[in-house]
Amino acid sequence: MNFWLIARNFAAAFLLALLDALTKGRSKGTIIRTPSIIARPDHNISRANISRSALRVLYQLREAGFDAYLVGGGVRDLLLGREPKDFDVVTNAHPEQVKDVFGRNCHLIGRRFRLAHVRSGRDIVEVATFRAIPNEYAVDQETGNGMLLRDNVYGTIEEDALRRDFTVNALYYNIADFSVVDYGSGMADLRAGMLRLLGDPEVRFREDPVRMLRAVRFAAKLGFNIDAASERLMPGMASLMQEVPSARLFDECLKLFHGGQAVETFEKLRHYRLFDWLFPETERCLGEEEEHFPITFVIHGLANTDARIQEDKPVTPAFLFAVLLWEPVRRLAEEYVENDGLDEVLALQQAGSEILTRSLERVAIPKRYSLDMREIWQLQPRFEGRSGKRPQRLLTHPRFRAAYDFLVLRARAGEAEQELADWWTRFQASGEEVQRTMIMPSGEESGRRKRRRRSRGGKKQTPVT
Repeated sequence: MNFWLIARNFAAAFLLALLDALTKGRSKGTIIRTPSIIARPDHNISRANISRSALRVLYQLREAGFDAYLVGGGVRDLLLGREPKDFDVVTNAHPEQVKDVFGRNCHLIGRRFRLAHVRSGRDIVEVATFRAIPNEYAVDQETGNGMLLRDNVYGTIEEDALRRDFTVNALYYNIADFSVVDYGSGMADLRAGMLRLLGDPEVRFREDPVRMLRAVRFAAKLGFNIDAASERLMPGMASLMQEVPSARLFDECLKLFHGGQAVETFEKLRHYRLFDWLFPETERCLGEEEEHFPITFVIHGLANTDARIQEDKPVTPAFLFAVLLWEPVRRLAEEYVENDGLDEVLALQQAGSEILTRSLERVAIPKRYSLDMREIWQLQPRFEGRSGKRPQRLLTHPRFRAAYDFLVLRARAGEAEQELADWWTRFQASGEEVQRTMIMPSGEESGRRKRRRRSRGGKKQTPVT
């Protein structure tokens, strides 16, 4: 028999044996075969804090003869005294049965994950059927890594709980008696501020490497610690991220950096060596210093994103990814200027295209965002033009505001001149008469450009020519 076939069959058998142990509660970890039932007087969840739409869906399923529970982040956040963003419902009713219950107000979506979206007033409540762990895996012939292939396998609530990633996400609120059902010591881990995977961490990370990103995101969001067993594994298993589709990683990046804890998330991603697999070009730049000063632009950009989210201001993926990829784009553009004699705008255009092409192999940034990113980058040299009609023309550019905010961040990080950012702050806030007095004579502007120095941390560096 062919050697690779033998190896593949052995690996598949080994993974299925681990899976069987997981479903029977025998794998390493914190799985409990008999759940703990926390009665209503012993927990703090009140129906007053659950959305009316979610309650209506729970009650209608119950009245139709089905089991119905809230599960996941909504239950976790309620127990922590937080306000959930949404509520997910699970039931033993199959999707078609859910549709029968809610009729025209229900729309079935998804292929791999068959879900029901129930419209209740202006809200959409997501309803999922209890899922079992499927028997179908993709097994890498060389590594033996196993990833789930098929997901529409319906099961019991016990099986559904075993599929959940962390113990704190395997808590079910039962509308029948208002109790909380705990299948994995989730209540204890909530009290301890601990993120712990259900089952053997290595098996769970191999099933879905994105769980490492989720661990980082929840740790930053909740202020929790990741349990030691998972922490030890994550840096060595970070390379599994290359198996995750790049489109999925784009979605995960938005969750990671648009959750209000982008700076802490970024630091944790670097600590566990996960950032390197998302943005290798940026990581290589961040591992170096310029003139003995660390590169702080990304930190300033992410802090700005966090501040905007806290103030309930809009944020855009284009600006986020422009920040994350700016350092490699800037450095490559400098090489084109110094070695090939390109002007700054053309150098940025060429460097931006090259870095984006490389980055798309890891994180699939949609074209509608990458086009805006390019404009933000390519507008940076135009801020130097403060004579004639150039300031007014730039002020009317559709991407001016984003590019200006980008310039301000560059100045804050010591990369651009603070005087330049301050000038544009005053210029856009002034009336036409004041603006006319601010516009520089072309000779003075040329002199400023020749004397321009790129600086970090207050130290002068090699000028860009």
